[in-house]
Amino acid sequence: MDPSNQKCGGRKKTVSFSSMPSEKKISSAQDCISFMQAGCELKKVRPNSRIYNRFFTLDPDLQALRWEPSKKDLDKAKLDISAIKEIRLGKNTETFRNNGLADQICEDCAFSILHGENYESLDLVAHSADVANIWVSGLRYLVSRSKQPLDFMEDNQNTPRILWLKTMFEAADVDGNGIMLEDTAVDLIKQLNPTLKESKIRLKFKEIQKSKEKLTTRVTEEEFCEAFCELCTRPEVYFLLVQISKNKEYLDANDLMLFLEAEQGVAHITEDVCSDIIRRYELSEEGRQKGFLAIDGFTQYLLSPECDIFDPEHKSVVQDMTQPLSHYYISTSHHTCLTEDQGQGPAADLHGYVRALQMGCRSLELDVIEGPEDEPVLRGGRSPAPGAAAAHLSFRSVLEVINKFAFATSEYPLILCLGVRCSLPQQKVMVQHLRTVFGDQLYTEAPLPSESYLPSLEKLKRRILVEGKKLPADSQGSDGEVTDDEEEDEEAERPTGRMQLCRELSDLVSLCQAAQRGDSELAMRGQNAWEVCSFSESGASRLASECPEDLVSHNKRFLSRVRPSAARADSSNLNPQDFWNCGCQLVAMNFQTPGPRMDLHTGWFLQNGGCGYVLRPSVMRDEVSYFRADTKGAVPGASPLALRLKVISGQHFPKPRGACAKGDVIDPYVCVEIHGLPADRAEQRTRTVQDNSDNPIFDETFEFQVNLPELAAVRFVVLDDDYIGDEFIGQYTIPFECLQPGYRHVPLRSFVGDVLEHATLFVHVAITNRSGGGGARAPKRSLSARMGKKVREDTALRNVGLKTVDDVFKTAVHPLREAIDMRENMQNAIVSIKELCGLPPIASLKQCLLTLSSRLITSDNTPSVFLVMKDSFPYLEPVGAIPEVQKKMLAAYDLMIQESRFLIEMAESVHEKIVQCQKAGMEFHEELHNLGAKEGLKGRKLSKASESFAWNITVLKGQGDLLKNAKNEALENMKQIQLACLSCGLSKTPSSSAEAKGKRSLEAIEEKESSEENGKL
Repeated sequence: MDPSNQKCGGRKKTVSFSSMPSEKKISSAQDCISFMQAGCELKKVRPNSRIYNRFFTLDPDLQALRWEPSKKDLDKAKLDISAIKEIRLGKNTETFRNNGLADQICEDCAFSILHGENYESLDLVAHSADVANIWVSGLRYLVSRSKQPLDFMEDNQNTPRILWLKTMFEAADVDGNGIMLEDTAVDLIKQLNPTLKESKIRLKFKEIQKSKEKLTTRVTEEEFCEAFCELCTRPEVYFLLVQISKNKEYLDANDLMLFLEAEQGVAHITEDVCSDIIRRYELSEEGRQKGFLAIDGFTQYLLSPECDIFDPEHKSVVQDMTQPLSHYYISTSHHTCLTEDQGQGPAADLHGYVRALQMGCRSLELDVIEGPEDEPVLRGGRSPAPGAAAAHLSFRSVLEVINKFAFATSEYPLILCLGVRCSLPQQKVMVQHLRTVFGDQLYTEAPLPSESYLPSLEKLKRRILVEGKKLPADSQGSDGEVTDDEEEDEEAERPTGRMQLCRELSDLVSLCQAAQRGDSELAMRGQNAWEVCSFSESGASRLASECPEDLVSHNKRFLSRVRPSAARADSSNLNPQDFWNCGCQLVAMNFQTPGPRMDLHTGWFLQNGGCGYVLRPSVMRDEVSYFRADTKGAVPGASPLALRLKVISGQHFPKPRGACAKGDVIDPYVCVEIHGLPADRAEQRTRTVQDNSDNPIFDETFEFQVNLPELAAVRFVVLDDDYIGDEFIGQYTIPFECLQPGYRHVPLRSFVGDVLEHATLFVHVAITNRSGGGGARAPKRSLSARMGKKVREDTALRNVGLKTVDDVFKTAVHPLREAIDMRENMQNAIVSIKELCGLPPIASLKQCLLTLSSRLITSDNTPSVFLVMKDSFPYLEPVGAIPEVQKKMLAAYDLMIQESRFLIEMAESVHEKIVQCQKAGMEFHEELHNLGAKEGLKGRKLSKASESFAWNITVLKGQGDLLKNAKNEALENMKQIQLACLSCGLSKTPSSSAEAKGKRSLEAIEEKESSEENGKL
């Protein structure tokens, strides 16, 4: 594999020479304050599209923020800390949204300071995301402690973390002298953080001792704490902890619960669950007893499997396994017996079968040829040297290995694809071995001619299916002839020959009978459900290019196998995504050849418990549906999703495997690839961080639109920009449906797929609905309007050209418009309230209500509004007069409740109209061709009518499902809003009667949900 194939071409190379603004890493609030007092240059953004460079500093007494130069007097070019109401990270104010240059400003470098009674904004841009985080964290810390701003310096040495480190030091200081040998200190830090290199720890001690002009190498308690904090504090984790702990340097159970609910998307979390997490991950005994999680325990938690990017639900079988076999993608191996490429690698090896089965492979190829001593053998591997005997595997030994591992990873059916090139006597030996080794596991039950679909996976559990040639049903005698058309040789254009096949072997083939060769055309009519079409790579590519919709339709009922081209003598892999997009189930891969395409295959089949079967999207399974694999836009009936992915940092990157004549230093950067439909394929790259393999900070955010998430995968690739020989560091590929939202670690894998110990990426994942202006960053109104127009184009019904059919579809035009309007209006109302709260659209409504409530609490700590339940909907009513700023926010909140309520109350009737129209349209399905013939339609016009009919049915089904999902989302939103209001103290009285009333209202919402699930919606 040429390492150059890994190269990311998504963006021009840019370099970051330092990920932090100074040599000293930020590990405490004191570090933030010290940096702010030293000052730095920030860009000041004005509403008039002007941007000014200003030098900002924090006063020594921590009372005010100042900037220069300024036309104002020095006493006026300042902002008192006591006047600050809120600090926002990102471009989340009207100034940023309306500034003409906002698109050129990095989201992660922008922040705003809201001050005064009218919440005026001071909008700033730092030169890096790290600097922005320092200012935001420091200012939030000062605002939260404005009553005692001078005390925090003294408290810094008594934080839970420092107290824990002192305890650890004292326990290791056996002499009790408050000093220890450097070797002892190094061992202690290694014990507390095994990922650190000894050389790095020793270098840090030397730096500290040199700064103090010490001659001794013995380490004091203070030096030990300083070294540990600098070495073991990840600044990006520290900033996150301060943000979610309300500016403390530790989390309590309530902080953690809010983080898990609002940021990580964890449902049904309780304080007891959070307390248990603290007990399991907090390193200090005091923290475990008092129930708080300091920075080191929080880092360990974020690195744990609980915060992995892969959704743990998908580590088990979660998909519907009662569908026909043809409705699934099937993990398929090509040249399974090889462990390296077929031209240069060793001869066949049994380990190839073991490895494939352990990776969840469910279809193995066995190319059987004539063997010595009446024993058939498997063909594979390179040709032996002249005069040497060929090293082949006996057929029997391969079957025994397969039998041992067949269901070790998956209990779902295993397909053995037999390529038979041996004599009739040895074919009979094959039959004996198959029956002896597999026994009752062999599925030989003949399918019924009336069956139009293959059996389900549930019915075929722990069964072995034989795929191969079968004698015609009307053939006479014990043996016969079948066509000998080896797909790999298609390019040679040799004539199709004949071969002898024994009856006993033919009878073992049941559900996977090799159909006549069909590279040039699809046998849509007359093909039986149990016949498998086998295509060469070039033949399948031609079909995917020339008639993609026909190939998708064909694969709804029939299995298709795609083999790599015979020209791939190096056993390189085809791109499986090209054929998955067309619904091809059995896309054969050379498991022995690592690289990006095998990464994609391996990552794709991690889902659904790694069982080797993945259910295809419904639009590719429904009997009547419109789908083109080459679509360049939205899929009809589906709602595009926006993936907002922030690559924050990396941890413990190894040197590239093939790098030569190079030290341990690397210059890493990260590529993010989206694989899926042509419309979804995209690639972005971060800047390069120089000379940092331990904890490079990237802090870059990318946004991708994904039109068909069920068919998409995300691949993270880490590369070295200063490489010699090899640039590949690590990668991880994950199906889109398995992404977990929030702050997650990505476990990197090596070039051959092994897990790289301690090597991870730290990312933030947010997925939102693009309809109605939703997205990963606050969209401009013009963009929202354009997207709204595009959604309407993708959901417009088409003219079939048959009056009776078109009249039926016309009845759905108004309900469809109503459904789209209701969804868009609700989404726009939700985005508007989030914007007013200074939050991006990716924020949860719980985060929104928490921000909103903080502004609705008066100076004497009483709420200026109260929660009032009206018909089970959570309204907020003001108490007395309220400022204009609060009135604007309450008006936006009321609009959100009204739009949500309207959708909830109207969805059922609109949904019923759409469903009725879909049912009425489906009544024409069987007779569509006859109706077209009566109207004089034929050829291309008749095909166009069928295509428009399928489009309309797909749109109706998709929009009905989207409306149903929108109602469920609205009901859940109402429940979450009420819970948030109760927890924020916005209920009228804290009495038990109020709590009981709140519970009754929640029960009413839940009853609405359950009744809708059991009813028409």
